[in-house]
Amino acid sequence: MPQSVTGGTIDVFAPGHIGELTQVVPPELVDAVLEETGARERRLRDLPSRVGVYFVLALGLFEHVGARLVWGKLIAGLAVRVPGPSEKALRDLRRRIGAAPLERLFEVLAGPLAQPSTPGVRYRRWRTVAFDGCSSLAVPDHERNRVWLRRFTHRFGAAGYPKLMLMALCETGTRGLLGACFGPVAQGENAYARRLVDRLTADMLVLADRAFDGNDLLAAITEQGAQFLVRCTSSRRFPVLTLLPDGSYLTRVADLTLRVVEAEVRAHTADGGQITGSYRLLTTLTDHRTDPADRLVRLYHERWEVESSFLALRHTLLKGRVLRSKDPAGLVQEMWGLLVLYQALRSAMVTAVETVPGCDPDRAAFTVALEAARDTVVQIGLMPSTASDWRVDLVGNIGAAVLGTLMPPRRPRVSARVVKCGISRYHTWNRDGRPLESTHLTALDIAIHPPALPTAQTAGSPKAQGRTGRWTRICTIMTADTDRTWSARDLARQLGITGRKPVNSLSVALGRWARQGLLERTARATYKLTQPDTWTPAPSP
Repeated sequence: MPQSVTGGTIDVFAPGHIGELTQVVPPELVDAVLEETGARERRLRDLPSRVGVYFVLALGLFEHVGARLVWGKLIAGLAVRVPGPSEKALRDLRRRIGAAPLERLFEVLAGPLAQPSTPGVRYRRWRTVAFDGCSSLAVPDHERNRVWLRRFTHRFGAAGYPKLMLMALCETGTRGLLGACFGPVAQGENAYARRLVDRLTADMLVLADRAFDGNDLLAAITEQGAQFLVRCTSSRRFPVLTLLPDGSYLTRVADLTLRVVEAEVRAHTADGGQITGSYRLLTTLTDHRTDPADRLVRLYHERWEVESSFLALRHTLLKGRVLRSKDPAGLVQEMWGLLVLYQALRSAMVTAVETVPGCDPDRAAFTVALEAARDTVVQIGLMPSTASDWRVDLVGNIGAAVLGTLMPPRRPRVSARVVKCGISRYHTWNRDGRPLESTHLTALDIAIHPPALPTAQTAGSPKAQGRTGRWTRICTIMTADTDRTWSARDLARQLGITGRKPVNSLSVALGRWARQGLLERTARATYKLTQPDTWTPAPSP
């Protein structure tokens, strides 16, 4: 590994630092990833590849200034003379190292940050993590970016900047990242989430929103040995296998025995208002004794910690700005650099908080850590050539700033989900009447609703029959062969229905009965009768 080379008073490696965060991203690690990815220089240059990696990280640290000014901050506190590169030299440096070293650097740093005993990071024996995507990262509106990402379109044509989709797997207790990927928004959140499933381990509990309740994704999570607690869409209807004493029930989805919790949550605000919401949760935690339904509903709220990660990245680190790069290669490098920087900041914050026994990482302020990290870049003296020369307390100035401004323990609060963007779907979205400003909650009531099981009387009611009597005939056909699954065309032939429109009408009716829980949908347009005699009574507590 090459050491710092000094000629007279010139040290070409001296700008290779990011202040105190260099302890998290040491020069040895940078040299190793450069060697592994084949991005290391073959001859010594005025701008070595190691310096290029740190320069990309500094671009994310000082997102609000140009490349030359960022370089000036890297050399501001140095005691030696360094070359003064031009804008073109800095661009060429970025192109020479490429994105691979930054991606590999993030893969090394990504992972759980907290110790198992750190408050707020575990539910029972599982570390809580969360999936989510952010599609509001704007990139420069240049032709090469438009070809890759496309632009937002509406009925009047294209509008706004092209957007980049970022998918993250986050440790909810620390908001550190276990994995991330990004690309065009059109690929969808589920496609990106499947790329991160291999980051899960058997000691993790995944929390996720309604976009991630697909059978394929849930099966992939369980194959990794992880547990999950996922919110489901209201249109899904599950067969009820066993009613549990707490009001939840067991079901069967994608060859998995799962548990469904249907609840109504009523929040009482400090101004005397009430906010009500309905939740349907699907989980692998099937034991109602160890995991009561109301406790799982409260646990689901931890999923929102990943939104705080995006807030820190998008609005604190970037301050809502458009990314720098005007081509896809530069965007990929810039994004990996931002993710490395974000993870390094979270690592420094967690290291500081864990020096205070019983302190929750939620109390550490990301803005304070970011500003302290910026200060250490311009105030630091000559950087050591190797990480082994460091003799600085790991808490350092960043940790001292974080510990000196710890926020109070979090209090429950609520506000409307509104953003200041005219083309956003959340611009005027506030269906449940939440307060526009953050309001504290005084009480939270959780009511678990058992499923309404259909009976022979309700199955034969006019509402279930669709006022035609067709339901009774279909029940007779399906009951004759309860193990068979029936398509709409099969039933149409049995009923003597012909013609495209009558068959389509029957398909619509079958779908409606499936949503009512009278039929079980086994595949697309294929159904099976839900038999009341398959339900089992609730076990004794």
